[in-house]
Amino acid sequence: MNILFGGKAGQGINELSIMIGKVATNLGYWVFNYKDYQSLIRGGHNFNVLCISDKPIKSYDNKIDLLVALDQNTIEFHKDELSDKNEIISEEIINSRGLIREHKLDKKVVNAIYAGSVIKKLGIELNELESVFNENFSGEILKHDILAAKLGNELVEEKYSLKKVGDKKYFINGNYGIAIGAIASGLDIYFAYPMSPATTILHDLAKKQIEYNYVVHQPENELGAINNTIGAAFAGAKTFTSTSGGGFDLMSETLSLQGISEIPLVVALIQRQGPGTGAPTYTSQGDLNAALYSGHGDFSRILIAPGDAKECIELTNQAFYLSYKFGLLSIILSDKHLAEDMICFEKPPEILDVKDRNHPNYPGKTIVKATSYEHLPNKETTEDPIEIKKGIERRLEKIKDYEKEIENFKTTKIYGNGKNLIIGFGSTKGAILDSLDELNAKFLQILYLEPFPKDKVKKMIEDSQDFIVVENNVVGQLSDLITKHTGIIIPKEKRLLKYDAMPFTPHDIVNSLVRWKK
Repeated sequence: MNILFGGKAGQGINELSIMIGKVATNLGYWVFNYKDYQSLIRGGHNFNVLCISDKPIKSYDNKIDLLVALDQNTIEFHKDELSDKNEIISEEIINSRGLIREHKLDKKVVNAIYAGSVIKKLGIELNELESVFNENFSGEILKHDILAAKLGNELVEEKYSLKKVGDKKYFINGNYGIAIGAIASGLDIYFAYPMSPATTILHDLAKKQIEYNYVVHQPENELGAINNTIGAAFAGAKTFTSTSGGGFDLMSETLSLQGISEIPLVVALIQRQGPGTGAPTYTSQGDLNAALYSGHGDFSRILIAPGDAKECIELTNQAFYLSYKFGLLSIILSDKHLAEDMICFEKPPEILDVKDRNHPNYPGKTIVKATSYEHLPNKETTEDPIEIKKGIERRLEKIKDYEKEIENFKTTKIYGNGKNLIIGFGSTKGAILDSLDELNAKFLQILYLEPFPKDKVKKMIEDSQDFIVVENNVVGQLSDLITKHTGIIIPKEKRLLKYDAMPFTPHDIVNSLVRWKK
């Protein structure tokens, strides 16, 4: 079933949706939480779509079974999306302001009142919601929230019957996954300047810095963030930074500094709709080329694109491993949809042990020099053409070493067993997976975009009856990358592109591939 929570910015729409999602995951359900919000602090229209199923679900659907409207605009905006047997919980029914006045409650308990009503409508015991409250609140806040939920619970009738169906599942978003992956890799210092939709990595890591004994620092801008990151890494720390859009543009000079200095550098690029300021709270995969080619001069890099929150943990961990073992730039490529929308998984992630200081740049072990100039192996600068050529070749030579290491990792994943082939990367994974039940197709997910798994991709295309490349940008940057590495020309009709700043849904994919329907 699909529940839409809607209201104004500042009304706690996202927290309300997450609370109900946590209750459902505690009961063993698969849950997906889609978050849609404008670039506003107050007002406007924000909404979340919470999808709950007893089977794995990786994306959201537009047909709404239960509409939870904290304002009238939500009903007006979404009335055409309601399913035939829809239910509505609105302020007209709840009268939260009246309840707050009558029981002298804090004004902030409005979403607790609605949460109590939603739980009743779903046929879930109120104590399941109280358990979630207990995990997140304490003192007077907890007391008021529990009372508010009880009041809301009494205002509606039960419609559905969501009983316990299995064990509790993990329920996180991609940014939280990246943060956990960095912590698991032995993070010492995280530097970042806030820029949506990368900002919640900063928030999540700041909350955990005392517990896990690392430091979070917010410098004056993105230039300060990346220069602090590479500088502290040179001094021996395990460091990390993240950004989006224009913030990544500002960092490009330091990417080149890494390329010649070979100081380990890990960067998370969380894409949003551009160019310029664009639509900062909406999604895109338009920065693939920026991630591949930013920085002047020729130098190697790792570019990894997780497709769900669990992969965000695992691939961030791999990025640290490769960066610190080989002195590389590792970029983790995500986007707003993957970064902020929450998904379930059952098994814990696979984590490499990269906490050992396996890179030589650590104080007390050796004297280490670095420079942004071309240099000899001992780091002394040179302008000798012969030595310049040797330096470039030496740095590029290690590509063979890390490509051999990467053979131990999954650079691609294959799902399904149909005759046709869907190719994608990053956040398109969820919608593609949820569309496979209706299509005679398999899905090739590309995890490593640099170095590119050209042989695997080429063989999959050649063995398929037909194929299409799915991506959230206007020109087909992944298609062009495939052509570059495989020589296979991908015409316009084999590029399924979406560039309205919204993520793909299974409906989008199935409707575009009617010829492949089972």
